[in-house]
Amino acid sequence: MPPDETLGATGGSLREVSPLATDAPSQIVTITPDALAELVQLRDTEPDADRLGLRLEIISKPGEDFRYDLSFDVVTKAGFTDEVRTHADGDRALKVIIPANSVALLEGATLDRTESTGLVIRNPNKPLAPTVEGLVRNDELSASVEAVISGEVNPSLAAHGGFVTYVGHDGEGTVYLTMGGGCHGCSMSRMTMLDGVQTMIVEQVPGVERVRDLTDHTTGENPYYH
Repeated sequence: MPPDETLGATGGSLREVSPLATDAPSQIVTITPDALAELVQLRDTEPDADRLGLRLEIISKPGEDFRYDLSFDVVTKAGFTDEVRTHADGDRALKVIIPANSVALLEGATLDRTESTGLVIRNPNKPLAPTVEGLVRNDELSASVEAVISGEVNPSLAAHGGFVTYVGHDGEGTVYLTMGGGCHGCSMSRMTMLDGVQTMIVEQVPGVERVRDLTDHTTGENPYYH
């Protein structure tokens, strides 16, 4: 699957931005007119609709494909560290609340609506790598592995909507990765990892003898939100 991916004010709870400020805050997420129209329509069916915004949060753990929670929440209850933005199109307007721990991972994403899938999030970011005790990821070998992954492995997997994320190595020749996108949960992903990804890394990075996949392929989910 491609990395297209449930429904509360300006950063820090409701802080205001001076109209004289030269650098306005980014919207973090782009909401298309079609998606905004549907979200506003859904919000307006809720009690106290005029007090509600859309809370958008990533709820997956590091190393897992992104899973999103979208919910309507009272804007004035936004936490001090939440980022809140107003999205408007004509007479439609909606505040969007993004918790601090989701901001960086949602930067540049687009929330859209299509006739075939309904609401969908297209996110150019990749999940954070999981932390595994005892693995090394900040040395010269790690830099070499990551160069192969970014330069060859992921461009090859992108045609299938997949990617791998480097987790670290054990100092004894084993490199650990996770697989995401179209490779997560795919019945062919393990073969792809062993026969393709492993071959590229082992052949090009001295000191690497094997690759291990840490992905829990039973957790792969359809990345669309309906």
